[in-house]
Amino acid sequence: MPVTEHASRLSIRLPANVKERIEQAAMVSGMSVTDFTISNLTESADEVLEQHHFRKLSGRDRDIFLAMLDAGNKPNKKLVAALKARKELIAE
Repeated sequence: MPVTEHASRLSIRLPANVKERIEQAAMVSGMSVTDFTISNLTESADEVLEQHHFRKLSGRDRDIFLAMLDAGNKPNKKLVAALKARKELIAE
């Protein structure tokens, strides 16, 4: 992922041996240290954010959730009012 735009800067301090490993890894990858660092930090950030945004249900929780969906309960007055308010605020 070549870097074409430098909109902001990130400064970090790290041990010399870590910097050397990063430089070696970038070199064997055929990338600049900047491109290597951006690529790997972006990938790591995406993984962390994906884990944060998506929840995995246990088998028990899945069964409870599906049973609630299958129960066919009708929406209560507050839920109906909320849906009506949403429709008034958001034109679809």
